[in-house]
Amino acid sequence: MAKKSIIDEICDYIKKQKLSPIPVQTLNEEAESTRYFGGDLKEFIAAAKTLGAKGIFVEELYLEDDEFYYDSGMDDDEYMALYGNENVECKCCGEDCKCGASAGSATGKKKAKDDDSDVDAVYFEPEDLDGLDLTLLKPQMAKFLDRIGEACGARLTVPGVDHLEVEIFADWYDEFAELVDEASEAIEIDPTDALRQAQAVYEAEEKAAKSVKKIAAHPPKGNKKTAKSKGKK
Repeated sequence: MAKKSIIDEICDYIKKQKLSPIPVQTLNEEAESTRYFGGDLKEFIAAAKTLGAKGIFVEELYLEDDEFYYDSGMDDDEYMALYGNENVECKCCGEDCKCGASAGSATGKKKAKDDDSDVDAVYFEPEDLDGLDLTLLKPQMAKFLDRIGEACGARLTVPGVDHLEVEIFADWYDEFAELVDEASEAIEIDPTDALRQAQAVYEAEEKAAKSVKKIAAHPPKGNKKTAKSKGKK
């Protein structure tokens, strides 16, 4: 029997509580007036009943590929307003950015730089590292790459004026999110050191990849035995 997804488990629980799970999609978060619930699923359902809800909006959430890259939360316009109209090419790689930390630009390549420039001579802000591949700081995150596109949780909302809302996630996603937080915290504490670490890991991976020799696989040469036919006397 196939294991139930997190969304199936949540919907089954809602049904057992005599409420109807109602699948929805959020089209415009800015237009919604939302109050975020601070408890777990059981407590949320109890609150929904207290508010007289007859059903629960259920929006399926998925693991997305951009969650593997650092996001300072600052967009390009905010960056330009803060630091001025500077050339937004990467401070350590130049125009051909390989580290994913193109200064203030979300379009930088999402790989650590592989040139010989000295990052110690440059001071970085966390937003300079937007787009940095977090797996370079937390290699354990790579095991979740195969789960991109997989349902990782659900956003539950009590219909009404205030839209009481809670997000429930699968255990594996909680583990992933913790690694993201740890990598992001390392960047925010010391961006320059974080970039140095990412660069070292990237260069080590590149060196290892180049050292792997392709070995042609040939089947062993066996002695072909010819079947002897019995002659007729």
